[in-house]
Formats: sequence, C-alpha cells, structure tokens
Amino acid sequence: MKRTRFGSRDRLSREAAELQRLAAGLSESGGKLEDSYWETQLAEVVDGLLKNGAEDDINTALDRLFEANPRAHDELADMVESRAETHRVGAQGQEFDIQLFAAPVLAWSRFSIPACSLPKSTLQALAVQLGAHVFGGDAKLALADFLFSPDQLPRSFCDTWQLTKQLGEAALAGGHLGIDTNGMPETNRFLSDVRYLVGTIAIPRGKPLFRWNEADGNKDNALKEWLKQGSPNLEPLLTGCAWQPLLPDAYHAACRNADKLSRPYSVKASVAFLQTMLGLMPADIRAVVGPCYDRRMEEYRVSLGPKTGDEVYHGIVWPLLGAEDEATDAAGEIETVLRETGVKEVLFLDHHFPMEFCDDCGAPLFPNREGELVHTEMPEQPATGSQILH
Repeated sequence: MKRTRFGSRDRLSREAAELQRLAAGLSESGGKLEDSYWETQLAEVVDGLLKNGAEDDINTALDRLFEANPRAHDELADMVESRAETHRVGAQGQEFDIQLFAAPVLAWSRFSIPACSLPKSTLQALAVQLGAHVFGGDAKLALADFLFSPDQLPRSFCDTWQLTKQLGEAALAGGHLGIDTNGMPETNRFLSDVRYLVGTIAIPRGKPLFRWNEADGNKDNALKEWLKQGSPNLEPLLTGCAWQPLLPDAYHAACRNADKLSRPYSVKASVAFLQTMLGLMPADIRAVVGPCYDRRMEEYRVSLGPKTGDEVYHGIVWPLLGAEDEATDAAGEIETVLRETGVKEVLFLDHHFPMEFCDDCGAPLFPNREGELVHTEMPEQPATGSQILH
C-alpha cells in the first residue's frame, strides 16, 4: 500500500537506480504503445527484485522518487503493488493469471475482536459464497485459513509476493492454504478495527476475474449478495462484535478501501460504545477535534466526552491517507459523520498539535476543550470497573 515517504541518504544500488530510470520513463510516456514498452521493462526488473527478496532496493527507489519525481513514484508504486499481488503461471495445459485478494470486515466490540484460525467447514462455506457472488465463473479459489488483523498481514512487498505465490499454488491444486501461527504478531486491542479474509483466484488468461467483469454483473449486486450469503458464515467468527463486511477486491485496493471506510466506522462505533457502556446519549456528547503534525499534518484526533464536563472518555485517530493533506476537507467529513450519529456539539481547535503519546502505555493523547492533550479515561463503573480502550 502506498505510504508517505521521506528522502533517504542510503547509497543507491544499481537495481534501485534502474527502477528510478524506468519509472521516470513511464511517467513521461506520451502514448499507450510507449507505456507498454516501459511497463514491460519495469515489470521485469520488479519481478526479479521481488523474487530475490530485494525489498531495500524497492523502498530506496520509492524514497528517492517521492520527493524528486512524484509522478514516477506513483508509477513505480503501482507497478510494485501489481507485481506483488499477481502472477502468471502455466498449468493444466493453459496459462492462468493469479490475483491476490482481500475481503475486509469492519468490526467493533467492547471485548477483543477475534483474529483466529478458520474451521475447515467455515473455510469451505466462505469459498463457495465468494466463488458464487464475487468472482468470475471460471475462477479457481483458495483462502488462507486465518482471519487476519492489520498487524498480521504481510509486512513487505516481498512477503506479499510470497503469499500470492503460495496461495496461487493452492488454488491451482484445488485446496486452501494453512497458515503457521507460530511467531505471528500479537493483535493490538482497539475498540474498532478491521479483519481480513485473504486468498487468491486463478483465472484462465482472458477470462473475467470478478463477477462485475461479466456482462450481467455489477459491484453493487456482488456486495449485496456477499452480505446476504457470506454474513452467516462470518457471524460465528465475530462473537460479541458488531461488524460490516466490505466488498472483496484485489488485495491492495481492498486494503486501501478498508483504511478509508474504517475512519467513519470508528467514529460511529465510538459513539455507540459510549451509549452502550455509559448510557451517554449522542446529544449529550461533546466532540473536540484537533489536527496533529509531524513534518506535515498527519492526522486528526477526535475526543469524546460529556457536554457538561471537561473529561475525555474516548478518542479516535483519523489519519490522512495517500495524497490527503491539510487542504483536504477531512474536518468536514469528520463533522458530517459525528452529526449523523447524533452528536450536536463539535468543537474544532485551531492548533498545530504534536504527535504526542502516553509515556507509560504508548496510547495517543487527545485534545480537550482547553486545547491540552490528555489521556482518555472512562469513568468508574460499579459493575465492571474502569474501562480504558485505545
């Protein structure tokens, strides 16, 4: 997934320099035929680096291009993502295109949101519903047998390439992929988070990948049927949670869409949480919104507390994504979402807050109405005691 990058002083390798040259050529191309020339050259170099695990060369080239040639940076990032999440292989006497995909699920809970292995029966049922309603009729499908948290997804382009390869082999063999959970990163506990089903499809070359690529299909109907038919199989995995499946799609596109939609979902979940835990109605909540900066504006932090006091019960981080910056009307979107939930008092602070975190627990600090960054703290509750979620 594309990330904001800042310049690196690392020595430029021959491979990283070649990536820069080819990406710059593609960014300056004036026609489709020239595009194809540069794309073929660039894809060949990227494939070799991914296969050899040369993540540093890829990242160095992206770092250098981010400031020197933003258009070439985007061309290279698009190519690396594409080559990491796709393969082309020969099998069974024909050529297959392999596409890594993700099926995100937004969830919130006052308990832990599960990240867990999938029972075989659930795995098979989910594969059937995805095959019937999301992917093309000629797709061979394989799923990883784990419901991933964001912390547990592949950490690099090379790791993503390896997962695509393994799942592609499983799809062509008619099976699924068992995930070794030994050493898997622990999942941080958040009130609201995303969970991911991850898999691949193997498609005979030239055939439709997705249901909406077919003449009688579209994305709205695919999502509607996935919600209707897939939800009963997800429900046992998410006990104690409220949840919302999103449209499965190509891996990086699905992850970016989940990042974007998780922001308003988190705001709505937080208001519902305070109402559930404290009986605090949305109209009795005050929201305080402040922008936070590092080298540039990175995020908004939203505090929720009672209108009648100065306390901050809960906070939400609204990160800026992709090309978003302080000129983007994220503040307007935050206000719209808050008002949709029933929160009427929304205070925007004209401050440049630093990216401050709690020294003891590492949780982000949130602005109160006085313009101070403070720790969130739920009030004491006789039945359950103090509740602190980050």
